[in-house]
Amino acid sequence: MTRIAEKLRLSLLLTRTTTRFLSRLSTSTLRLCKSLLSKTFGGLFSSMDNDHLFSSDDDDHLFDLDFHPSSSRQNLFNYRSNNHGFSDENDRDKVYLVPFRWWKEAQSIPAEQIGGVLYAVSTDYDNADSQIVLNLMKKDVYQDSDNGNEGVSDRDYALVPEGMWLRALIWHDSKAAAKDVGSSLIVEDNLQDVFPLQIRLSVSWETNLLVVKISLKDNKVDLYKRACNIFISMSELLHLWDFSGQTTQFFMNGEVDMSNDSSRQPSQEQVLLQLQVYGFSNYEEHSKIKDSFCNGSFTMNGSSDNLNSYIMPSNSSRHGSCNRLVSFLGLIGLQNLGNTCFMNSAIQCLAHTPELVDFFLGDYQKEINYENPLGLKGELVLAFGDLIRKLWAPGASPVAPRMFKLKLANFAPQFSGYNQHDSQEFLAFLLDGLHEDLNRVKCKPYIEAKDAEGRPQEEVADEYWRNHRARNDSIIVDLCQGQYRSMLVCPLCKKVSVTFDPLMYLSLPLPSTTMRTLTVTVFSTDGSTLPSPFTITVPKYGRLKDLIEALSTLCSLRNDETLLVAEIYKNKIFRFLEEPSDSLELIRDDDKLVAYRLPKDSETSPLVVFMHQKKEKFYGSGRVTSEWKMFGTPLVARFSDLSNGYDIRKVFLKLLDPFLMPVEDVLNDYDDAGTTANEDSAVEDVISPTVSNNYAGSDSEIGDEPHVGSDFQFHIDTESTEIKMNEPVLISKLTKKLNILVYWPHKMIEKYDICLLSSLLEVFKPQLFTSKPQESVSLYKCLEAFLKEEPLGPEDMWYCPCCKKHRQASKKLDLWRLPEILVIHLKRFSYSRYLKNKLETYVDFPVDELDLSKYISHKNSQVSNRYMLYAISNHYGVMGGGHYTAFVDLGRKRWYEFDDDKVYPVSEDNIKTSAAYVLFYRRIPNV
Repeated sequence: MTRIAEKLRLSLLLTRTTTRFLSRLSTSTLRLCKSLLSKTFGGLFSSMDNDHLFSSDDDDHLFDLDFHPSSSRQNLFNYRSNNHGFSDENDRDKVYLVPFRWWKEAQSIPAEQIGGVLYAVSTDYDNADSQIVLNLMKKDVYQDSDNGNEGVSDRDYALVPEGMWLRALIWHDSKAAAKDVGSSLIVEDNLQDVFPLQIRLSVSWETNLLVVKISLKDNKVDLYKRACNIFISMSELLHLWDFSGQTTQFFMNGEVDMSNDSSRQPSQEQVLLQLQVYGFSNYEEHSKIKDSFCNGSFTMNGSSDNLNSYIMPSNSSRHGSCNRLVSFLGLIGLQNLGNTCFMNSAIQCLAHTPELVDFFLGDYQKEINYENPLGLKGELVLAFGDLIRKLWAPGASPVAPRMFKLKLANFAPQFSGYNQHDSQEFLAFLLDGLHEDLNRVKCKPYIEAKDAEGRPQEEVADEYWRNHRARNDSIIVDLCQGQYRSMLVCPLCKKVSVTFDPLMYLSLPLPSTTMRTLTVTVFSTDGSTLPSPFTITVPKYGRLKDLIEALSTLCSLRNDETLLVAEIYKNKIFRFLEEPSDSLELIRDDDKLVAYRLPKDSETSPLVVFMHQKKEKFYGSGRVTSEWKMFGTPLVARFSDLSNGYDIRKVFLKLLDPFLMPVEDVLNDYDDAGTTANEDSAVEDVISPTVSNNYAGSDSEIGDEPHVGSDFQFHIDTESTEIKMNEPVLISKLTKKLNILVYWPHKMIEKYDICLLSSLLEVFKPQLFTSKPQESVSLYKCLEAFLKEEPLGPEDMWYCPCCKKHRQASKKLDLWRLPEILVIHLKRFSYSRYLKNKLETYVDFPVDELDLSKYISHKNSQVSNRYMLYAISNHYGVMGGGHYTAFVDLGRKRWYEFDDDKVYPVSEDNIKTSAAYVLFYRRIPNV
């Protein structure tokens, strides 16, 4: 395989080098070089299958003299060799000879405006030499009255490039679909009606004639007979329109110098060319049903609504026979080269964008920018244009996009290899690459932005747009780019900054999954209430301040209170959440959050945290041991008066008040232990001074009983020393937090409800054995979430020109100018610090009319803000895997699914799924 690869590499190198060299040689020298090259390659590949090596659609063409599109002359006739007969099946451009009437029916503008050259053709037939001679005399005046659409004869022909031929085929097939005769209309298999005709061409300089010779020795017998039926007629004069612009090149000095003589003497030498002939064997049948094709209006520049109905898909028959399947335009799949379904899906959506198809079937090569350092010197756009033509050419064989993928990898190396990628990311890179290769701006000017302060926003927006178009001007910008307004507001000085940026596509969040429910348990710090869990809804990608605001409202927080949020882990405070800008993504579903209600006036006072321990028994090695273990939720308070020290016991008992067990519960527990209620002494022992008829005693009761809580032991967490009874703790004013370990004796555990102290709910606990209903959201809701004002993150701080500091400004986006083709990306893939996930939310998007009138800030009555859906890129499966397909509307509600190389019809009722990932809309023009 190594030797074969080296030989192929050498052949391609020689091909590119010799192609540029041969294009500058005369015909005689050219033939000599071809002969030498043939012998060279014949020896080089003597042990290999030559036909196999050069049969791929993606190989370079050995003798396509105009392969490099920067040549001033794009010869759509195909050069061929007398002796070797090199195949031209893969030539990039071809010229088709078609009936003029058939081609004229598909045009929306007069032929003379397209730039056609009219020839009067005289025919000579030499039966002895089996040769037809056509003499083409250029006519200076286009006689519309004699040769207009009404007076066109069946002896009038047209020469058109491949793109024009495909566009005419598309038009005729779309008109056939519009008539809907029965279930379908008769549609010809276009491949069967195309045949190559070998012609010899020379220029007679004396008579200024272009001489075409069709000889039997250059053609197969059946092809020669077909040529005779077309051209031999003694009764009518032939007319030929050249809309390819190629015949005039043979009259130009230096383009094809037949005689290699500057005196331009009559030359007997001829160049063998190939011409594609189409539409003559069955044009009479087409003419009989001409009304089926011609009724209705159509334009090829995208201004008509019928343009998107390029094709009529159905199983139809030819000449009444139902046994023959036909091939339809636009229904060709793309082979999967290995995890390239993401690429195939996006390409099919673009390949059925009518305006882009119309552009790439035309003379798009003249707009290629070979000098743009940001592009690929035209290689990417040529590969894409070639792919578009193959997808719209008649035939049913799936296309292998190898050459296109190779050129794409040169522009975006991340797409090299065969890993799975994101179709939206691929689409963004492709559109950007096509734009740079087609940018009409050869030298981008430097433009300094002017100060927008005090000027009308309409004026500023137009200035931004003009500056953008001065540097970026291509068919991609014309169709796919719009403009949005970005407003930043400083949270302190309220400075407003407005910019207008280009818009290639909309990446919309899914609002039903951008909100998140959190359960937080709220503790009091004054012993007034029991802990209460609250479930709040916050933005999934929001900040801590969103949580605090929602929780404050739900728990009825007083104006003189504040909330301190903490995460509890293993019965300790793992961390305090104090920074308002902290992301809520850091909070996981299995975390346990608490919020402590603290007085605002003591925010600067030190914080004391009480952590609980109790003895637990362990059985092992035949004996019972016990040790102190953490339990419950820490209780928190603020130090108040530090002048005389701080009474730890008093504050702790006050915090425990809500957890005191009622008297009847204590008695019931005692009865369960085997003690009767008649034993007064036992009852007296059970009823502690801390137990009252209520759940908690008053502050005076606690203060009047000096022995209350004497069974608790208190230790400073950082020290081993015990805090003695009635011994105030001296705290430094520099201390911010003091951790206290509280040791609970068994009898105190019986007096307090430690279950309430230990019951902490997780942030989110999914219900077991219950299926979560599928989330559904409107596309308009997604758009509203995109346009909603939100604060910038700490990592995206904005430098305020007034404050002269970086601020966490609020940002607001608004639609200002919408494009002709609106691409909407649904953000189904979520990324966070801990988790990557795909969102299966069902998005209800409009098909017939997406009305964005109320969402656009800049009103322009002359431009429609209504759109129609025509393509969808779908993703099935999970993140990092799955499969991509495409739904495409081929006109008049005829939807098809493109699944790599397979194409299936699909009902419009079934195109809305939770797999919809990228939506493609076309503007509906104002009536």
